[in-house]
This record gives sequence, structure tokens and C-alpha cells, in this order.
Amino acid sequence: MLPGNDVPNLLFIINAASGNNDTDWDGMISSHFSYKPINAIVYFLPEKCDLQELKKKIAEVNPEKVIAVGGDGTVKLVAEALIETGIPLGIFPAGSANGMAKELDIPVDPIKAFDVIEHGTIKKIHLVKVNDEICIHLSDIGFNAFVVKKFEEENIRGMWGYIKSAWGVLWQYNRIEVQIRSDEGYIKRDAAMVVIANGTRYGNGVVINPLGTLQDHLFEVVIIRKISFSEIFKMRFLSNRLNEKKTELLQTSSLVLSSKRYVHFQVDGEYLGKTKKLVAEIIPEAISVLVPAR
Repeated sequence: MLPGNDVPNLLFIINAASGNNDTDWDGMISSHFSYKPINAIVYFLPEKCDLQELKKKIAEVNPEKVIAVGGDGTVKLVAEALIETGIPLGIFPAGSANGMAKELDIPVDPIKAFDVIEHGTIKKIHLVKVNDEICIHLSDIGFNAFVVKKFEEENIRGMWGYIKSAWGVLWQYNRIEVQIRSDEGYIKRDAAMVVIANGTRYGNGVVINPLGTLQDHLFEVVIIRKISFSEIFKMRFLSNRLNEKKTELLQTSSLVLSSKRYVHFQVDGEYLGKTKKLVAEIIPEAISVLVPAR
């Protein structure tokens, strides 16, 4: 990295616990920018990172761009710190699933990911606020949130770890009764899970929200009436069309959801316990992100 007052600062915020813990992120980043007119600053997230502490670090560095190095949880934290700053967010996919990176077509290959960071296009996207939590990608209650809980407890990374957790949950979860008020009105439903979708697909590639886009003023509510592995397979490999008998999709700018009992709840792959109520609203044009140049 080259010193100098006129050299732009790039701040890399790294979650060393994401993905492959053996990666020498500091060395990789320093090597890549060693002969470029860019000052690459590396900051490793502490085990328990306070949002205000992160905002303070960003203000101290005054970067031209901030890059989240990790999975969706890391991207969520950094995005929350950048709201209303106008500083573009770059993503270096380094998690187990990297759902938001896939959503934005950001490559996992380090050289190509660096290219997006340096030469990518800036695009403004919306976020969703769910129970005072920022959701960049997907939040849900019910079956998948229960799987996320088991996945975290098993501490097994990757697709097979998720499949193992899902198989175990399949025989344990109970259906949920929910009341939903959205822009489309009021409904009652029995469901296996309900998804608040900012993005279109999970990190495993399953398309849960074919209507989703990150640049409108709406998010989607996906009501999964029945868990079907054949339907999941079709959504993953064959088409983006949902089976209307098993899945219902609403578009809205706000949501109030009530459940008769406490149900498992997750946001962007982070299990947040149980809840009986969700309140969600769109935050239009919340942050700027770096995407591959078209």
C-alpha cells in the first residue's frame, strides 16, 4: 500500500471466523494493493463487535469504499454501519453460503472479487427493517430458522452441514398459525415457514422469491405452506416458478405478522431466538453497493 494524502483509503472489515479460517487476509490484501495508488486498511472484527465501535472506526479511516470480508452476517453488520453515510459497500465473499454476494453476481474468485471492488459499478439498493434488525437478504420464521439454529449448534459448515440439520428438523418442527397484515390486506394462514425476502434466493441457490428486486420500493412475503424436498429441488435446479398450492407470495412495503405461539426466527443466517410478532418495513435506497461493471 502506498502512503500519501491524495491516496484513497479502502477499508477491509474482516470476519476471521467466516469460511476458511486459514486464509491470510492481511497478506492477500496487502500483496494485491502493494504497487497500486490505493491505501488498503485491514480491520479484523473483534469476537463481540459493537455497531457503534464499527461506525467509529469507519469515521476514523474516512474511506472511499468499505469492503465486508465474510458471509451474510458480516455484510449485514457493515451495511448497517454504512446506512446514511453514502460510502459504497464492497463484498468479498468469504462465508459458507454468501447469499448476498450471489444475489449481486459478485464472484467468489479473489482476483475477480478484487476487480469488482476496484472497478465495479455503484448501485443503490433497499434494505428491510425487521423487528429493529436490518435485513439485507432474507429473514424468516419457522422451519428454516429452526434449521439455522441446529446448523449453528452442530457447527458444521457448508451445504452438507445444512442438509444434515434440515433432515433432523424435518421430523421435529411444528406448523405455525399466523395473521398477516400487508399492503395487500389481512389474511390468516397455516404455514411451515414465512420468509421476509429482500433478495431472491438462499445461499444454497434455492430461488424462494422470483419476483424480488433490490431496487424497487417493495419486499416480498413468501408463505411456505408445506416443506417439500421435491419442490426445493425444482426451485434450485429446474425453474423459478413456485407451486401455488404450496407457496404464496405477497409484495408489500410494510408488514405486521402475529403467531399464536413463539416460533424460531433468523435474519441473514443469524438465529435470533423465538418470537410471536414480526414488524417489517422497507428502507428504500438504503445503501450503495459495488457490483460487477456491465
